[in-house]
Amino acid sequence: MKFRAYGSVWIAVVWTCGFVCPSAAIEVRPAQAQVQLALDRGKAAAAHRQAPEAMYARFGSGDDLHAGGFLVTKLGALSVLATHMALRGLEPSAADIAQVTETPTMLVSAVILGDSPSFAVNSYIVLDQGGRIAKPATVRVDGQAGRSSVWPKSPKFRAKIVATFRYSDFDPNAQTTITVFPTIGGEVSFKLNFAEID
Repeated sequence: MKFRAYGSVWIAVVWTCGFVCPSAAIEVRPAQAQVQLALDRGKAAAAHRQAPEAMYARFGSGDDLHAGGFLVTKLGALSVLATHMALRGLEPSAADIAQVTETPTMLVSAVILGDSPSFAVNSYIVLDQGGRIAKPATVRVDGQAGRSSVWPKSPKFRAKIVATFRYSDFDPNAQTTITVFPTIGGEVSFKLNFAEID
């Protein structure tokens, strides 16, 4: 993993370790067998008392002092749903499953670091697939970044950028760079291979 600083934002460029599914790519229209496999994966996680968040496809760093994040695909969301429900002794309903499989967007959440509580305000995020840029359908950014574990030392603050991307706007099989552009300048990038994420 390689890290370098641009201004007050820490840059992380990494390869993700996502969950691999027989589909071998982000599934836009999952088959019934894939849906069942995702639900079974969630139930198994609950049986091992794993938190639903363990089912997210993560990228970047998982620690408090480096940039990172996760994305939630349709199959990933089904596993999260099944874990939540199983931990409560319940099963997802057909309506719950349909709501997830019919959603038109994938969620991407990234955490970046800086030295001002407002460093992330008006930040932007895109998916770059070999020069083809997918813009988000929605973006939400922390207006006030939270303190990092080393505050008052640098990096002092952590902020979350949450975006949704329409499945129709990107290639679910492509090498992809998720790039966050903080308002203060610079960029934070994460390299992923969508073909390895379910």
